This record gives sequence, C-alpha cells and structure tokens, in this order.
Amino acid sequence: MSETSTVLLSEQEIMIRDAARKVAQEVVASTAAERDRKCAWPTNELKAAAELGFLGMHVPAEYGGSALTFPEYCLVVEEFAAADAGFATIMHVHNGLAGCVAQAGTEAQKRKYLPDMASGKTIVAGLLTEPQAGSDTAAFRTTARREGDHYVLNGSKQFISNGNEAGVGIAIAAVTETPDGKKGPSLFIVDPRAPGYNVTRVEEKLGQRSAHVAAIQLDNHRVPVENLIGEEGAGYKRVMGMLSEGRIGIAAVACGVARAALEAAVKYAKEREAYGGPIVKLQGVAFDLADMATQVEIAHQFMLHAARLQAAGVHCAKEASMAKLFASEIAEKVCSDAIQIHGGYGYLTDFPVERYYRDARVTKIYEGTSHIQKVIISREIAGR
Repeated sequence: MSETSTVLLSEQEIMIRDAARKVAQEVVASTAAERDRKCAWPTNELKAAAELGFLGMHVPAEYGGSALTFPEYCLVVEEFAAADAGFATIMHVHNGLAGCVAQAGTEAQKRKYLPDMASGKTIVAGLLTEPQAGSDTAAFRTTARREGDHYVLNGSKQFISNGNEAGVGIAIAAVTETPDGKKGPSLFIVDPRAPGYNVTRVEEKLGQRSAHVAAIQLDNHRVPVENLIGEEGAGYKRVMGMLSEGRIGIAAVACGVARAALEAAVKYAKEREAYGGPIVKLQGVAFDLADMATQVEIAHQFMLHAARLQAAGVHCAKEASMAKLFASEIAEKVCSDAIQIHGGYGYLTDFPVERYYRDARVTKIYEGTSHIQKVIISREIAGR
C-alpha cells in the first residue's frame, strides 16, 4: 500500500496496522523461510500475535478479545501476509471461526470457548470442505444423528486448515435430520481430543507449508447437544455468511503477499547492476515494476472497499468475490514478475520471491476458486 493511501485511514486503523506490521516483520518474517523448509507450525509466532490481541480480533472485549472492525481486521491480515502468507491463513481461519462463535453461539458457549480462542490457547479449525464438496456447500455428506444428549457425527473432511493443530474449539458443518423430516447443515463445536476425531493425513503442499492442512475422519464422534451453534438445520445461511467475509480476508492475504513480492523486486532492481547501472533504470524493468505497483494498489484499495461495505452491513457478495478474484489473480502475476526481475536468483530459495510465488498460488483456490467467484459475480450482476 502506498503512503498516500494512509491519509484515507483513521488514526485507529493506522495504529492497529502499524502494530501488526511491527510484530509481523520482527517476529513472523524472520522465521518464515525456515518454517517453510521444515513445514513447521508457528507456535511461538502465534503466541506473540496473541499477546497483542491478533487471535481475538472478532471476539468481544468481555471475552478477552480485541473486537476490531472488519476493515481493521483486513489491514492486520494483510500485514501478516506480507511477512508470511501461511501464517496469515492460520490467523484468518482461526479468527473467522472464533467470530462465528461470538456471533451465533450461546452465552454458555461464548464463556466456555472464546477466552481460550482469543488468548491463542485454543487454535480453531473449520471442518467445512469434504472430498466431494468444496465450493458446493450444499453437497455435504457428513451426518449428525441425535442420540439423547449427544449428536453422533460421521463423515470425511478434506483440506482442513489447522485441523491437526486445533484445540477444543472447532466448528463443523454436518447434515442433520430436522423434526419436520427435512435435512439441512448444522454447525457444531467439536473436541478433537474426543474419540472419533481422526487425523488421517497431513497434506504436503506447494506453498504456505507451515499452515498445516489435514484430512479428518469423523467416526461416531459424539458432540454434546449444547455444542450446537444456532438452530438445528439452519447452518447453511451461517456458512454462506462466513464465506463472504472469508473471501475478503483471502483478498487481504493476496494483497499482502503481492506487496511483499513488489517490495522485494524494487529492492533488488535498485541493487542489481547491469549495462552500467542499476536495472531499475532499464525501461523494461521499470515498466514491469509500474504495472506491478498499479495492480497491488488497486487490489488493496478494492479489498478495503469491500471490507468497509461488509462492516456497514451492506449486501456485498459481488464486491467480496471481485476483491478475492482480482487480488488473488494479480498476486500470482506480481509474484511471477518479481521472480523474473530477479532473474536466475529469483528461482533460488536464497531469495524470498520463490516462496511468495508458491504461497500466492493457493489464494486462487481456497474460499472458492476463481471460477466460483466469477459465477457469483455474474449471478449478482444478472440479478439471479
């Protein structure tokens, strides 16, 4: 984000952004490359973020959270993504699910789970995607059968961020049989330490390697009735609402990693000399940097615009998808161009741009692929 854009932010937004930038660069960025090589979970880095309230951004202060506005939240996510996109994804998933409990949970659920979520003692995973149902949220096959004071859950979940690292607070969408005989998805808080919650695989990934993704098998996993979030069979609307916010959050992740790649490319172009001077003076390189900077700035501004619409309670499914689509598409391109400017060095792990490129690629996939975003946008503009 350019410095001229800062004048459009409030003093509070600037203060929060700068606090996030400081811990992101001093704590998270310094270990990102090593964690990427080792696929290491960022335990200490999460603790540092939690101490500043960044793991309770959607949690009210009375439960130990920092209760940021949604634009403030997106600015924070962007800063952490500029340091390590995988870390930002962990944070984004965790905060989103904590926010779900804060918005739709019972008072007892909030008091039991939110303080540990906000402090980082409990990391949250969202068991949503299934092997045959990703963007098609209406195709869930996981079942929840009522047995006395419990629901018994059975099914497979795939690509679950934080799934093997999660604590007691995990939200899951499952299909239940409602009293009138109709089926609909419900949301539950489940305990991964209880019998029947089985991590069957931790995936090996191209990028964001310290942000663990797991396959989960639920085998007669018993959940107390009091862990149902909202009404039985009414989870679909809640899930769709979460996806709308989530897409803007992923746009923030994409903006952050794209900005990091741009900054690395500018730095390298100023230092690398060829043909009698720094390559930044070569028209081809300079024009590429101009294009990259323009794309990053537009992506950031529209992401923040969508975040402000969301915060104002305006229906913004179209804008959320536009923000996610544009930011994720340009993130891959900007990171690719940054490698090109670095030349052969950009292909080596000695420089961060190859990691940025790998980390950026998934932003076009999770929280709805680019094709899904185009479907949503086209339906919105057609009034369907």
